[in-house]
Amino acid sequence: MEIPIFTPVRQYLNLKEEIDAVIQKVLSRGDFILGEEVKEFEQKVAQYLGVKHAIGVASGTDALQIALMAIGLKPGDEVITTPFTFVATAETVVLLGGKPVYVDIDERTYNIEPKLIEERITEKTKAIIPVHLYGQPAEMEKILDIARRYNLYVIEDSAQAFGAEYKGRKVCTFGDISCISFFPTKNLGAFGDAGMVVTNNDDLAEKIRMIRVHGSRMRYHHELLGVNSRLDTLQAGILLVKLKYVDEWNERRSEIANRYSNALKDIDSIVTPYAEPYNKHIYHQYTIRTNRRDELIEFLRGRGIQTAVHYPIPLHLQKAFSYFGYKEGDFPIAEKCSREVLSLPMFPELRDDEIDYVVESIVDFFKSKN
Repeated sequence: MEIPIFTPVRQYLNLKEEIDAVIQKVLSRGDFILGEEVKEFEQKVAQYLGVKHAIGVASGTDALQIALMAIGLKPGDEVITTPFTFVATAETVVLLGGKPVYVDIDERTYNIEPKLIEERITEKTKAIIPVHLYGQPAEMEKILDIARRYNLYVIEDSAQAFGAEYKGRKVCTFGDISCISFFPTKNLGAFGDAGMVVTNNDDLAEKIRMIRVHGSRMRYHHELLGVNSRLDTLQAGILLVKLKYVDEWNERRSEIANRYSNALKDIDSIVTPYAEPYNKHIYHQYTIRTNRRDELIEFLRGRGIQTAVHYPIPLHLQKAFSYFGYKEGDFPIAEKCSREVLSLPMFPELRDDEIDYVVESIVDFFKSKN
């Protein structure tokens, strides 16, 4: 049996009629840039999340950069974040001349550890970027309390957590600004790159809308420096179709996660994902930990099962950021997790027999190695 870690094809085939219809509708009109589907999608996402402003951009990475530009990040400013995340979280800070200041993670949730944040704050600190990693919300109450006391911005990196909830409230609604990715693998995924910036702040929303179109409100009148980052009308149309199903898909992801966890919980060499009881974890990834990860990857590959490592090298040890002077041992929990994490196949259309095959293969691996 061949099992991918993710495939967009099954979902497309389930929605083919609806998606093909919206694509044809956009093609027949020809308004490919900020067309009517973009406006409608922005309105419906704002309504879904319960925020005032949802602004479509070209990618989740652009969402982060535009958010940082909107808060006025300047060269030399510091941004506190996690070293255990996708590169874009820190990359966008550095591209604007800022410095990422890392805080180690909670070993159970893989999210930034709030109790370590305060000691990393300096007079140069501008913002905190918590990441809702793998679909599990970060500890937003504690983070927001720190931010208020030190007058810092909070930018939620919600790239992996669309639909997740923290204490009964959807993520993307806590920070001054929140950033979403609609990359094809995400729980709500486009057919290419796409992203969104959301906020309840009217002034920030106005700046974000200007920044995404070269810093202008009126064409050829540029009030500030911006970028070219607009959500394609075609992608917005596709996402409009999918938005109707995202809660159903997230529920299925939870079912899959429970099926995995119940079957793997008695294997001593595996740590299954932990979800805080007050969180709605939407399992963008189902990620286990084992100190025999590399062996397990090869074994599962031999069984036709695809896996992935999110993420093998924490950001403070990445070559691109080496000039900041971080070294091995600075963030031991993130480093340990990076050596052990392994993401198993996870997408709503994954069948129960496929899940069982993955589990049986993992059990066989550990039996054969005892």
